[in-house]
Amino acid sequence: MPVNHAAVWIDHEQAKVFVITREGDREWKVRPHDRHVHVHHKAGKGDSGHSHDENYLHGVADAIKDAAEILIAGPGTAKSELMHHLEHHDPAVAKKVVAVEALDHPTDNQLVAIARKFFKDSDQFLPNSPAPPRR
Repeated sequence: MPVNHAAVWIDHEQAKVFVITREGDREWKVRPHDRHVHVHHKAGKGDSGHSHDENYLHGVADAIKDAAEILIAGPGTAKSELMHHLEHHDPAVAKKVVAVEALDHPTDNQLVAIARKFFKDSDQFLPNSPAPPRR
């Protein structure tokens, strides 16, 4: 079974999930239901003022559950909300998250390139990774 990585770019409108393997990449888009309603909270409540459809976050979690390592990125608070959701509802998946990064609105190709570089760099520190070539 090939080791795979998942990169998730998420905001409150959609999540783009890329599963990255040596053999190639696969992409999924997960969107909240059309009837999704943002709940506005009063100031001073200490929360973001957004309310996510739990099915949306469960759908993202399901798309990344088989990855060995996961990178979560996005421009706003949705990336942190996803991480919080994983910690409470899918702790096994949460343990696979290696980073949560701020990232504006990259193209799909830019996101895959960033993720490939990120995972290439992080794979060097895994115990079963081949040693880098000697010079």
